[in-house]
Amino acid sequence: MENMNIDRETLRELADAGNETALDRLADLADEAGDLDELSELLDEGSQRAGFLLTRRAAAAGDPRELQRITDAGYDEAASELDRLLKAPDDGGRH
Repeated sequence: MENMNIDRETLRELADAGNETALDRLADLADEAGDLDELSELLDEGSQRAGFLLTRRAAAAGDPRELQRITDAGYDEAASELDRLLKAPDDGGRH
């Protein structure tokens, strides 16, 4: 069987019909393109993959506000990353 490259429109139709694999693929494509707005929209649609990808980016950037937003949008693992970030030792003794 050939590896078929399914277009975004078809993926969107499948995702709208409840196909989680298509939703995950859309999240991967948005991540590859660096389209954070689309990733956020996919998270709002319930994409756990989008939540994972956004959390990974926010944790790497050390962005507690974004981690809180992702948590509030329903991706619980972002809360763990937020807790880890908030509990990290201060880097330089600043108060």
